[in-house]
Amino acid sequence: MRQRWFVLALLVVVAVPMTAQRGGRRFGGFGRFAPAPAATPYDGQFAIVRLWYPRYSGWSYDYPEMEQNLNLILSEVTAITPSPSGGNVLRMDDPELMKFPIAYLSEPGYWFPSDAEVEGLRTYIEKGGFLIVDDFHFGEEWAVFESAMTRVLPQGRIIRLDASHPIFNTFFSIESLDVPYPGRLGQQGLMGEFYGIHEQNDPTRRLSVVINYNMDIGDYMEHSATGRYAVDPSNEAYKFGINYLIYGMTR
Repeated sequence: MRQRWFVLALLVVVAVPMTAQRGGRRFGGFGRFAPAPAATPYDGQFAIVRLWYPRYSGWSYDYPEMEQNLNLILSEVTAITPSPSGGNVLRMDDPELMKFPIAYLSEPGYWFPSDAEVEGLRTYIEKGGFLIVDDFHFGEEWAVFESAMTRVLPQGRIIRLDASHPIFNTFFSIESLDVPYPGRLGQQGLMGEFYGIHEQNDPTRRLSVVINYNMDIGDYMEHSATGRYAVDPSNEAYKFGINYLIYGMTR
C-alpha cells in the first residue's frame, strides 16, 4: 500500500507540470503520412526510441507526453538520468537505432514494414535491442502485427506471459496482470494480455520482445496528470513501463 501511494504521489508532483507542454501529436488516420520529428543526436544518455512507420500516424500516438512523463518517474525512482530530449524517433532501418537499448512500437495493428525495415528491426533485436509493443486490440490488429512480426523474426514464437515472469518483478513486483484497457473498452471488460518472444525461443533466456495486447500503457502514462483515467491502472502502467526499461537495460 505504501508503494502504491508513493507512486501516486510522484505522478501528482512530477507529471502535472508536463500538461503545460502539451502539443499536437496525432497527425491523422490511415493513409495520412506522419513525418517523424528530426532525430535528436545521440549524447550517450538513456533515451527511449519510438519507431516510425509510414502510411498511418499510430506510431505517434501518446508522443511525446508518454516519454516525458515516464522519464520523470524513471529519474525519481531509479538512479537513471534520462536524456533531456525525453526520447527519440527513428526509422527501423536507421543505423542510429543500434545506439539505443529500448525501442517502443505503437499501434502495430497498422504496421506494414518494408523489407528494409524488417531487416533493420531484426538486426536490432538480434544484437540485443529490446522491443516494447503497445496499443492494439481486436483480432484484426493482432493478425496484422503477427504477420509483420513473423517477417521480422521468422523463427520467433510468441507466448503468453504470466505474473511470475522476471520482467514483471524486475523493479516493481507486479502482482496481477489484470489491468483494463484505458477508457470505455476497459470499462466494458477488455483486459490486458501480455506476450513475449524469448531469445532462441528459450523461456530461460532473455525476453527480446514484450507485447501489450488489449492494452495501451502509453495512453495511461500520457494522461496520468489529467484525471482522464483511474489512478490504480495509471499507476500500474508506470510499473509496467519502469519494469520494461530496467529489464531491457539489464538483460
